Amino acid sequence: MNDRTMKAVLFDRYGEPGVLYVGRVPRPVPAPGEVLVRVRAFSVNGGELAARSGKVRLLTGRKFPQRVGLDLTGEVSALGAGTTGFTVGDRVWGVLGRTSGFGSAAEYVAVPAGRLGLVPAGLDLVDAATLPVATTAVTALRDKAVLRPGERLLVRGAAGGVGNTAVQLGHAYGAEVTALARAANLGFVRGLGADRALDHRTLRLPELGRFDVVLDTVGTDLPSFRRLLAPGGRMVTIAFDPARAVRSLGYLAVSAVHGRGRVRAFSGNPLRAQLDDLARHVTEGKLGPAVDKVFTLEETAEAHRALEAGGVRGKYVVRVD
Repeated sequence: MNDRTMKAVLFDRYGEPGVLYVGRVPRPVPAPGEVLVRVRAFSVNGGELAARSGKVRLLTGRKFPQRVGLDLTGEVSALGAGTTGFTVGDRVWGVLGRTSGFGSAAEYVAVPAGRLGLVPAGLDLVDAATLPVATTAVTALRDKAVLRPGERLLVRGAAGGVGNTAVQLGHAYGAEVTALARAANLGFVRGLGADRALDHRTLRLPELGRFDVVLDTVGTDLPSFRRLLAPGGRMVTIAFDPARAVRSLGYLAVSAVHGRGRVRAFSGNPLRAQLDDLARHVTEGKLGPAVDKVFTLEETAEAHRALEAGGVRGKYVVRVD
């Protein structure tokens, strides 16, 4: 194989994880202001599952082949003309962002320099791949909900990629954290700092009490969780129900301006400042990686299948050799 091509994970039609395969595509050349990153690892995210299965095909379209991979860690391989802030060999992490789409499941990716940050010294790049999505938890709790010490925080989906970092941050910010997860994962989320860990499949919501902040990472049954807000409470969701996309998005639009407890919905789209902030949180001990299992690039379909099965503790990571 020549050095003008590279391996990448592709799919030619929507469907189950088995539609994913490793093919060869042109190696990107960084444009002005871009950084070419030699990818070392990426994690599997829920949004990719919805895109691959076709649940959001109105957004992803019908042009194939399509790519997967949203976040990444790696080393700077080359710089586009006029690109500053990095040098070849720097260890970096980042998220491709809304306009770039997917594509980090590959040996190389060209990324706008403003979407990358430096990985903290001493943090392994495979472990580090679990953390770029933590920028979403930081934004949700600190900036959107303005979580304060002593407040009651409910984290839904607490064992997942964003949820586990939210539990860690809630604890670090001095909140009283209640975490909802599967029974098998309750010990895991307690170890992250949850004051209470409850099985989401057996609990009765009215018995949970009231919360100052509710962070939802699941997207279903949002009205029921909104009713758990105390006076002055805030609810933040980073997900919607892809099976009922129009209804779910419509509810979010209405609840943002009407009713008790405005629901703040947003999609993580971190830039350099947020990634540098993330590095500080890691260095200060507020956040740490949570790797459930590591897959190879050729096993990306298995990683998707595992995430769809549920029960993840932290993140599934794909190592790119």
